[in-house]
Amino acid sequence: MSRTTVLKNTALIAAATLLLLAPALWNGFPLMFFDTGAFIEQAVKGGFVAERSVFYAWFLAAFRPRFSLWPAMVAQSLIAVLVMVEFARVVAPRVSPGRFFAIVLALCIGTGLPWYAGQVLPDILAPLMVLSLYLLGFHPDTLDWARRAAIIAVAVLAATSHASHLGLAAGLAIVTALAGIAGKFFPASIRPRWQMPALAFALSLALIVASNFARTGEVFVSRAGPAFVFGRLLQDGIVKRLLDDTCPGSGYRLCAHKDNLPRTANDWLWSGDTPFWELGAFEGTAEESSRIIAESLKRYPLMHLKTATAATAEQFFMFTTGDGIVPQHDILAAIFQQFLPGQLPAYYAARQQNRLIDFGWINPPHLAAGALSITALAAILAAAAWRRRWDDRAFLPVFLLLALLGNAFICGALSNPHDRYQSRLIWAASFAVLLLAGSGREKNAG
Repeated sequence: MSRTTVLKNTALIAAATLLLLAPALWNGFPLMFFDTGAFIEQAVKGGFVAERSVFYAWFLAAFRPRFSLWPAMVAQSLIAVLVMVEFARVVAPRVSPGRFFAIVLALCIGTGLPWYAGQVLPDILAPLMVLSLYLLGFHPDTLDWARRAAIIAVAVLAATSHASHLGLAAGLAIVTALAGIAGKFFPASIRPRWQMPALAFALSLALIVASNFARTGEVFVSRAGPAFVFGRLLQDGIVKRLLDDTCPGSGYRLCAHKDNLPRTANDWLWSGDTPFWELGAFEGTAEESSRIIAESLKRYPLMHLKTATAATAEQFFMFTTGDGIVPQHDILAAIFQQFLPGQLPAYYAARQQNRLIDFGWINPPHLAAGALSITALAAILAAAAWRRRWDDRAFLPVFLLLALLGNAFICGALSNPHDRYQSRLIWAASFAVLLLAGSGREKNAG
């Protein structure tokens, strides 16, 4: 590769990274979410927080958040661009640098991509994990050892950074294995291999269990999982029905509160005056929540099936941008005052904290782009099946549609539906559509 080509590619990557950072730069400060404070506290102070991954906190810690949060935002935006470059190199090798930059620009305008890239939250890592696992499972031979190691590292960082990411990684590893089995029965130009996606998941699981054991002396994957599932069951009326049917004989501590339960999962988990906090929050309620979940499954399986299906369907089509990008003074100001006092003036001056970000004009094109991307993936798949073209035009739409469906189930049925859960992922579908649409028309950029 010539020096000129290296300089051009470097400039392309730098320019694309700046595009991803544009909303945060315009905001005047990295974008915040309700969960951001817990990650900052872990990054600076350490310790164990049941409902937040320590791995994303360690990622933040590597970039000295006490000095500034901007280096971490630059790093995660750069990682996103590099994964996208590698994905484009493999899936659409004839797409030129100019077209690639145009695609990134279109994604920054028409999807939530840059709003997650510049947010102090691991959400941007979820779609990067999906793209990485596809490369590892469907194109391992196109990756030299350095690229392979880097892609595995991104997948592991993503899978360890949020419990929902780990579940999605497990599902996509299984999808890759099934695709490999199915591929033996028809001629295909791609031979999916399960080994590296499975390795990425296994490493992630082992790291999570090991870190939990090192910090608590106990072996477990998550102590927060039962609380999130319980919250959705409470919201859908299953918990109230079980308590009405079994109390006081069941002996649940929650029997004493069955007539004044919150109506929503968010109120149950995050309002400080609910029985959830009175009974010990994530760790204190884990055992009883698990018992209630198990007993309700035995008693009301059809109700579970109906509500889980409805929550999954609702989540699948929820992908507006801006969920939680609102003023967060009540939650985060104390965290900044304690751990990042030097950044407090910039935090207060940001557009987000002054209600100067209006997603009312941003979301119509984002919703349209998401819906069109899902439709386009289905159309590309149908055309590939009709023509018996068993390559990326068949495998990639299936992989991404199943990723979206799996994410909707994990986040909608096992927690409760929120726009950000699907919004953080939908841009990957748009990216794939734009790459596949132009993959045959432009020459390789080198």
